[in-house]
Amino acid sequence: MTNPTATHRPSGWVSSITTVLRFLVHSNLFISLATLSVVVTTAILADLPLEALPLFIVFAATMFVYTVNRFTDLEEDEQNVPDRAAFTKRYGRLWLTAGVVLYVAAIAIAVALGLSGAAYLLLPLAVALLYSVGGVKQVFLVKNLFVGLAWGALPLGIGYYYDQLWSLSVLFMFAYVTVMITIAAVIFDVKDIEGDRQENIPTVPNQFGPHATRVWSLVATVAVAAVVVALVVTGTIPQRFLAVLAMNAYVCAYIPFATPDRGPLYYGFVVDGEHVFLAAVVLALEWLVW
Repeated sequence: MTNPTATHRPSGWVSSITTVLRFLVHSNLFISLATLSVVVTTAILADLPLEALPLFIVFAATMFVYTVNRFTDLEEDEQNVPDRAAFTKRYGRLWLTAGVVLYVAAIAIAVALGLSGAAYLLLPLAVALLYSVGGVKQVFLVKNLFVGLAWGALPLGIGYYYDQLWSLSVLFMFAYVTVMITIAAVIFDVKDIEGDRQENIPTVPNQFGPHATRVWSLVATVAVAAVVVALVVTGTIPQRFLAVLAMNAYVCAYIPFATPDRGPLYYGFVVDGEHVFLAAVVLALEWLVW
């Protein structure tokens, strides 16, 4: 005879895990961890030391920018991601306050320590304003490239912090992150087709359809991987940079399943988790191999 308690226990675990993941995604804690992961990957591959301050600055700036965006995109989210919109309405002000406090604290610490380039910490505010209210989203593909460049600026910031801005390793990470996040941003638009059409926002999925978007995103991801291999084979970048191919494989694995009916956890956790995955791979290789 089947034990009813045992039968329902797995679904209870699944429900609990889902609740935690939704909280991490909707609160922007996970996306902040993702940008922090870019810093970790860049530092390790470029052979730079890991310090707490740049990690905190990136985490704080991400929390601020993405929480502001939750409010400016609230009407669109009510159509595309109703659960996230409900979370923003209920808890958004609390998380916005936390984001502002962290962001202001990061700027204050940078100024107090006399860090060169502390003024550049105002760039996240400019990014938030341009993306949310500056009309960037209304221009075809510019929205995606803008997001890609904003993330690509993270390796540049780390390079600047360590006075290695023009090192080939940092410039490679800038280009790689920019392109890969641009691809991810295009895939992310698959879930927003209906809402973007209502808001008259032109995107690759609502112009060419989800299938074509997936196909060309796969082609682009494979092309990036080929470029990475070519750069390593020619000795342009060290062999350790082959580690980034783990993320290309990860992206190729999730693209075929990126359909409009996928829930917010698929895009907010699986897709946005690509850099968390890469950082985990790089850290494992650093500890076990390199």
